Amino acid sequence: MLTHHRKPVCLSVISTDLPFWSVVETAGTLYQKDTDRFHLLLTAPPLITCELTNSVSSENAFLPKISDAYAPSSPRILWLEISPYRVIMTMQGNGQVSYRHFWEQGVYGISRYWLPTESLQPNNPIRLRNFTKTLTLNGNHLPEHLRVEYELWAEKVQLGSYILNLEIQH
Repeated sequence: MLTHHRKPVCLSVISTDLPFWSVVETAGTLYQKDTDRFHLLLTAPPLITCELTNSVSSENAFLPKISDAYAPSSPRILWLEISPYRVIMTMQGNGQVSYRHFWEQGVYGISRYWLPTESLQPNNPIRLRNFTKTLTLNGNHLPEHLRVEYELWAEKVQLGSYILNLEIQH
């Protein structure tokens, strides 16, 4: 029962206690895997990367740092596996930061982040835990609105509370 639909999508992640928010508005392809299981595939805009350079000579010591910003050419792919019981979101592409989140209501899930290959440990992910407070999926036959409220944890330190909100227009 694999059917697909191309739909306008708005995906946002906001922190309820930190100055952080991210919004992606794009078209996504919704694949129906089963009666209540869906995959959503979308392309996110590239992250802007900044390289800072500074001369060590004394004559340039008081000049501001020069910032060269560039956007990688390959796209970032977001893939969401959605059901009323759990959500898995994976972002990968263009050799930049990649991540995978697993959310299930009332469960401590795993969030993994992979840093760019220039980092000190390119193959070892940063592993964090997330606690899913609520997971709500609405829609008649196809998902229209998904809301996941969760906390992000590193060992015993809470790294903030977040809300993932997904709206699919039909």
